[in-house]
Amino acid sequence: MDINNFFQSNTFKIIIGIIGAFVVLLFVFGAGMLVGFKKADFSFKWGENYHQNFGGPKRGILNNFSGNDFISGHGVFGRIIKIDDSTLVIDDRQDIEKIVVIRNDTIIKKFQETIKLTDLKVNDYIIVIGEPNSDGQTEAKFIRVLPGDASSVSSHIR
Repeated sequence: MDINNFFQSNTFKIIIGIIGAFVVLLFVFGAGMLVGFKKADFSFKWGENYHQNFGGPKRGILNNFSGNDFISGHGVFGRIIKIDDSTLVIDDRQDIEKIVVIRNDTIIKKFQETIKLTDLKVNDYIIVIGEPNSDGQTEAKFIRVLPGDASSVSSHIR
């Protein structure tokens, strides 16, 4: 059999088609593995930080707990204890330190006035509405600074 005839034969075309289909299947399988790995990695990190994300019961779900062991799902209320470049550390009503990430689009309000991150001070009481990230931090969408000494509000909420 001549080599030129082999390259033009139907057998060669079928072999090339099978190899091409196999390469496409390998690519699709690899893409699926990559997506699955990313989802599993996110899920693992989220699960590891569940209690930070949602403030589940301090002693676990199977132990005795009172209804106030939980916090609201997407918010933080408390006193600012530390201010960094774009993060706040909040002492919440359960004496758990929560990290709040300030994004460029975060709105910060005191009364009707929109203020800047630099206007916040340690010991200010704030309410944060945002969403948890995979590191157990809250990415703030909206922050409301409570006026004056809000410690009396804190004692009623605890």
